[in-house]
Amino acid sequence: MIITKTRAYLAGICSIIVTVGVARFSYSLLIPIMQNGAGLTELGSGWLATSNFMGYMFGVFIAANMHNLNHKYNLHRIYLILSVITSAAMVLTSNVYVWALLRFIAGTCGAGGFIIASGLILKWLVNNNHRAELGVHFAGAGISIVATSLLVDHMLDMASNWQQQWVALAVMAAVIAIPAWLWMPHPSAQQQIKVTKKDNPPTKTFKLLIMLAYFCAGYGYAVSSTFIVDIVERVDSLKGQGSFAFLLLGIAAIPAALIWDRIARRTGFIKALIAAYTLQAIGIVLPTLSNTLPVIIISVLLFGGTFIACVSLVLTMAGNFYPSNPARFMGTMTLAYGAAQIIAPIPSGYLLTYFGNYNMALYLSAFIVMIGTLFLLWLLKRSK
Repeated sequence: MIITKTRAYLAGICSIIVTVGVARFSYSLLIPIMQNGAGLTELGSGWLATSNFMGYMFGVFIAANMHNLNHKYNLHRIYLILSVITSAAMVLTSNVYVWALLRFIAGTCGAGGFIIASGLILKWLVNNNHRAELGVHFAGAGISIVATSLLVDHMLDMASNWQQQWVALAVMAAVIAIPAWLWMPHPSAQQQIKVTKKDNPPTKTFKLLIMLAYFCAGYGYAVSSTFIVDIVERVDSLKGQGSFAFLLLGIAAIPAALIWDRIARRTGFIKALIAAYTLQAIGIVLPTLSNTLPVIIISVLLFGGTFIACVSLVLTMAGNFYPSNPARFMGTMTLAYGAAQIIAPIPSGYLLTYFGNYNMALYLSAFIVMIGTLFLLWLLKRSK
């Protein structure tokens, strides 16, 4: 099958919807529903999130250490299948340990959309003389949030329980997996124009600082993306608005990577990241200052408009350092991001249990993101 630029991007977007949207983001929407209908505890919700992030970390580790592009292509297809199966299997039990295993496997699949698909598409773009940017691909993150939010909200209108929600999400994933399966660029010689670009690896100090900064971004992402729906639903005046807030987050995320790509062209990657980190920290902390709907809307728009930008800019930069095998350094960077995601939900769960609200967890999250900004400022100073 002939792969065009449009088909490649659509395959990537669909891949993210399946392996990240359904296998990852949908859980954030279902936390309040599962707490009310399946006996999921506050602490248990944090542990399930951590299990999912641990799986993602495992998937990234596999991707970073797998050098054969054909094997990565086939693994991506396996992840599409497992994303559907693990989502459907959530309805078979209410045992938190089985859920944790399923969330771990689903998290592993997330690496298929964010790392393997990103690497395959970026390499295809480079080899076919297209601009090496992933903004269109990462628009899939926002689209996946919008798609899952609309589906969950529609199912709530139909008075669906948590099991029916998971089944509906699995069915949606199965349908959207088809174009991701058919149109993902295969790393075959027939698809490639013979273009050779040399790797331009960064210094060890650069690698260390950017990984530390990306770790901090991962912490901020994990807390807000996992608990934003529950944060909103805990406010009496905002009951029933959680899925709306998540929907807005997704809408903000759709054009974010494209916008920040253009900002980075003018300012450079590091300055663009500094701006994104700062706005993200503001978005994270806003719900602690006021729980009115206008403030929540500003918060989710700021967070949605920056979290995917941090991912897109860092992974594009990482891929440009190693055009011969973009996914390798992408995977290494994402290990730092994933480590923060594993850590973040657990203290957030304990802080929620102790204080009865998310304020301290959000303060800590914003503080860590600002530490990441300091690492970026250090990088910027060294580059002058």
